[in-house]
Amino acid sequence: MLKIGTAIRNMGPAASAAIIRHCAERAEHAGLAHIWTVDHIAIPPDDAQRPNGRWLDPVATPALLAAATTRIELGISVLVLPYRAALPTAKWIASIQELSGERLHLGIGPGWMDPEFKALGVERKRRGRITDETIDFICQCFAAPDDVVEANGQAFLFRPNPARPPIYVGGMTDAALTRTVRCADAWLPIGIDAEKLKPRAARLAEMAAEAGRDCPAIVPIGGLPDDQNEAFDHLSACVELGASDFIQASRYETTAEFDALVERLADLQTRLS
Repeated sequence: MLKIGTAIRNMGPAASAAIIRHCAERAEHAGLAHIWTVDHIAIPPDDAQRPNGRWLDPVATPALLAAATTRIELGISVLVLPYRAALPTAKWIASIQELSGERLHLGIGPGWMDPEFKALGVERKRRGRITDETIDFICQCFAAPDDVVEANGQAFLFRPNPARPPIYVGGMTDAALTRTVRCADAWLPIGIDAEKLKPRAARLAEMAAEAGRDCPAIVPIGGLPDDQNEAFDHLSACVELGASDFIQASRYETTAEFDALVERLADLQTRLS
């Protein structure tokens, strides 16, 4: 069975508390598997586009999603780790995981937008190393014996310390696949064209075998064709490729548009079960 979820817009006019709550409740009621937030932190004025630069924080927003729902899983796709200090990030993640009843899924990535790195005072060329260091620290926090972690020579208690959320790595590069095999539960490729994904999926399986581990799950994220039968064919091909889940990269402005999208996704999930 392919588990299907969707992004909940935490950007633009649709990123209001009322709309976000409605969409979360509607997705859960329809039986979707998961809902996701996305990350931007410092959009420059000349690149604001339709969201007009309005972005709610992708780790804060799941607190509202958790409060509005009881069963559906919650995800961040993807959290740009170089944008944030490691310890506060680990604390945010542990807090949301605790408050949601351990429903969080953590997508991570190194980022790409030059102006955001500049605004944050982070060298873009260091993004890969910072990503690896941060995710290693987060994993260390969740696995700490007696919840005791050390940072900068100082021991401290990492509490609450619920179960570590599953980790998903975004990206299509060899670096992303290497990171997936090294420390993640799943790979988040972009797009649902199975023919384009096939070489990357084969490379992921090869790298996992070389590392002596099972191949991580494959969770494509992208947009569906308007035709429902065509969408079904695309997702069926992804299942044959080994996909366990799919995330719809949603674009909607109103609750009515979101409700129609959810009906489509719920129908596809039923047909693929």
